[in-house]
Amino acid sequence: MDLVELQNKLDNTSFLVLFVTMLMYWIGAAFPTIPYLSVLSTTGMAIANLCIATLLGARWLEAGYFPLSNLYESLFFLTWGITTIHLIAENMSRSRLVGVVTAPVAMGITAFAALTLPSEMQHSEPLVPALKSNWLMMHVSVMMLSYAALMVGSLLAIAFLVVTRGENVELRGSSVGTGGYRTKNEQAARPSYRLQRNGENPQPQTPVIANHSPTLDSWQADKGAVNTAVLDVATPSASSVAEISTVATLSPVRLSLADTLDNISYRVIGLGFPLLTIGIIAGAVWANEAWGSYWSWDPKETWALITWLVFAAYLHARITRGWQGRRPAILAATGFIVVWICYLGVNLLGKGLHSYGWFF
Repeated sequence: MDLVELQNKLDNTSFLVLFVTMLMYWIGAAFPTIPYLSVLSTTGMAIANLCIATLLGARWLEAGYFPLSNLYESLFFLTWGITTIHLIAENMSRSRLVGVVTAPVAMGITAFAALTLPSEMQHSEPLVPALKSNWLMMHVSVMMLSYAALMVGSLLAIAFLVVTRGENVELRGSSVGTGGYRTKNEQAARPSYRLQRNGENPQPQTPVIANHSPTLDSWQADKGAVNTAVLDVATPSASSVAEISTVATLSPVRLSLADTLDNISYRVIGLGFPLLTIGIIAGAVWANEAWGSYWSWDPKETWALITWLVFAAYLHARITRGWQGRRPAILAATGFIVVWICYLGVNLLGKGLHSYGWFF
């Protein structure tokens, strides 16, 4: 079997494996009690990752250069990056919901590359003079990995919005110096509980989260002592009461899952942003060597800057402003669209130094 035939088999195999894996993740999310389905889903994603890595390796051997010179190669490299980041995020979160949102995207990209692109765009071609540089591997690979990480992080933010039904639930625990659940204005509106024994001064206890009810076990009552739960309440506003009632509609399981998604999304985007920064700097150095200018406001460069600004705003809002929950999730979801415009929209529809070609 020659390398070209091996590539054709591997791209179709990758699509099939990702399609089956996507179905397993969806079925597992709907019926979580099915045994071994979680393990099989993760194994399927790992197999797809290995198939794509083998495909790219065969492509590298055939063409003699790092396989990132055309759209077909970059799509498969992006899919490899998404599956790699998926495996990392799933290992950190221990949640199969990660695969529910990442597997369809990985499968769709693979289907587009293997089944939609014209055959002439799938073949290896000799590099143009500007691409014959070691910067090809440095710049493009780092940019593609940053796209993969930012896409996965944004997908997890979208999943957070779905799990919380878009409600204004803010979770402390994924940014610096925070922990636990909260809602907007909750500090002023949420009642606090304390434990009081007969004849003793009240002792402060751990506040009860708005969506949970206090239990006798949580109060650690001593045998023979009579305890009274005393409610310290500052009269809440009508809007605060309505907000707490809204949060109460979310089950503890949903809140726990939302906290996990928010945390992992933040961490993955935190990984992708430095990669994007390094990739842009490397691209500027390469552009100066190839074209004599660090920055030419090419459409690709412009949208790369826009992408950087969107995710810089996201991280600034979380680290400096302390944003949690819905607001940064909406910003990250917007970033998902911006990344796709930067990567695929500009390449296919725009005219510039980074365009891969037209579908005409």
